Amino acid sequence: MDRKIKGTGVTRREFVKTVGLTGLVVAGAGVPGALAAPEKAAGETKASAMPKRKLGKTGVEVSILNLGGMFDTINNQLLLKQAMKWGVTFWDTAESYGNNLSEVGMGRFFARNPGSRKEIFLTTKLVPDKGNLTQRLDQCLKRLQTDYVDLFYIHGIKDIDKVTSQRDWAAEMKKAGKIKYFGFSTHANMADLLLAAAKLDYIDALMTSYNFRLMDDRKLQEAIDACAKAGIGVVAMKTMASGPVTAKTSSPAVAKLAERFVDQGFTTKQAKLKVVWENPNIASICSQMPNLTILSANVAAARDQTKLSRKDFRDLYQYAQDTKADYCAGCGSICQQATGGAVPVNEVMRCLMYYRNYGEPELARETFASLSAEMRQRLVDVDYTQAERLCPQGLAIGELMRQAHETLA
Repeated sequence: MDRKIKGTGVTRREFVKTVGLTGLVVAGAGVPGALAAPEKAAGETKASAMPKRKLGKTGVEVSILNLGGMFDTINNQLLLKQAMKWGVTFWDTAESYGNNLSEVGMGRFFARNPGSRKEIFLTTKLVPDKGNLTQRLDQCLKRLQTDYVDLFYIHGIKDIDKVTSQRDWAAEMKKAGKIKYFGFSTHANMADLLLAAAKLDYIDALMTSYNFRLMDDRKLQEAIDACAKAGIGVVAMKTMASGPVTAKTSSPAVAKLAERFVDQGFTTKQAKLKVVWENPNIASICSQMPNLTILSANVAAARDQTKLSRKDFRDLYQYAQDTKADYCAGCGSICQQATGGAVPVNEVMRCLMYYRNYGEPELARETFASLSAEMRQRLVDVDYTQAERLCPQGLAIGELMRQAHETLA
């Protein structure tokens, strides 16, 4: 018998169909059972406010929810205002987001809301190989309408040399007052990069892919622990664990996972956030929240004090195992070596992820177009047999590369 959720007229099956299978993160929008982020009310306790954690050796307390700026911030000024009102005061952007327009939108918000800049811990990022870093940082600051950023990342690195080569530059920018803290972001070869970072005394914080699919990666866990011991603040991204394969929303595995959390009052996506926060060495989660519905749901998950049980962890782990062939785990060095360095498989997988699961076709095509024409053509010429044999996730790499060539070119 399909029981109804307490206090609603909706059955468990109906809830799963509405929320779990579609993958929507909905709160306070007519969906019963999901955590909702209320307006701050008189007498609100600290427990229901936005929690904060220290960002490594910086000693700065940042909100555990970080506003990812990879959306139209220019035309979403009210969302930025609401994020600040709800305590999401850690904001992330980059030169490349929206061809600079993400920074422009945040800068417009600071200009229109005097005093707001002091309340926001602001981050931006630059890819190191696209011209003079100092000039480009100055342009970032101009767009952001600020004199400094609190944290600066070298963007999307795969090799620690891209960071070590900027040590003196980072010190110079700190002395000039243009950045307060320095680090990098990565979604490839994460464990190796974090282990290397833990040995560098000038890395203040970093952002890395980390989610329920990666939480049992022993090497990555050891790397995060090493960073924590070294005083490096760790920010998690890609926490929804979307991959290059379009999610099969009607699969039994998805339905079972969604049903698991119904009675606890939160959605599967809220549970995916909570499992990352269970790691005390994660200072914050950077999440793309392009509308108030997602922002509200994520804020509610951050405020909620409910702890996940061991059974919740086991079910998430089992779901990860059942659907692992949908997800690229970012171990790009394996594919790179298996193809003789001919194709940046991990980068192409990221393009497919943006296109299929992030709803960002323009970003997907823009990132894909940054590869050389020769490299894009190689996608359909290379033999991926060895790469597929070695892939820990069992991905159909050859077929996915062919699909990327047809879809994103």
